[in-house]
Amino acid sequence: MESEKSRESNADKVDDGSPRRSDSVKSSQSKPRLKLFSKVMEKSLQWLLDNASLDRFSHYFQPLSKQNPPLTEAMHKQFISQLQTLVQNEIATVIEEGDLQVKFKELDQLEELAKDTPQAAWRPSGVPELDVCSGLVSYYKKQEEYMRIQLKKLQKENAGLAQKVQAGRESITHTEQRIAAGVEEWRASLEDLEAFASTLSPSEHFESL
Repeated sequence: MESEKSRESNADKVDDGSPRRSDSVKSSQSKPRLKLFSKVMEKSLQWLLDNASLDRFSHYFQPLSKQNPPLTEAMHKQFISQLQTLVQNEIATVIEEGDLQVKFKELDQLEELAKDTPQAAWRPSGVPELDVCSGLVSYYKKQEEYMRIQLKKLQKENAGLAQKVQAGRESITHTEQRIAAGVEEWRASLEDLEAFASTLSPSEHFESL
């Protein structure tokens, strides 16, 4: 019975004793990222403290550890306590200075937005040349689209300016035509005036006398 229970309990773990990936994914989806980060840091710290065992500590402090084991044990306890406090303070500083709580919330928002994106996110192929080329192609395509939009704007502005220029030319032509018509009318009026003035000349009356 005990062997069956142990096999059942081990079935939920991989060879290294860690939980299955599906279980970790489910737990990560149900917990905030900051709590998960703190949990990972806590486990990492515990792993570090477990590896800093008294045996290892004594091994590096020979022959003191053999001559005075109680002193060595006291030094080890003090070392573990100070190491734990130092690492915990450093983790707290990273969370505070890095503003991880806000950053993790932003990451959650990005993940939520990515769910509605049908296109898969870009992943490196492992070949630097191809990755660089693919990045440059995407960049140049964006630049090409930008230049196309700017060209359409310039063409539209040029068309508007051409219409204004054409309207100005037509206005100048109409003005020239009105001026020419006025000059012709003035010349005709001048000829009529000269003809009328010639009828009033007294030279013919003097000659008849």
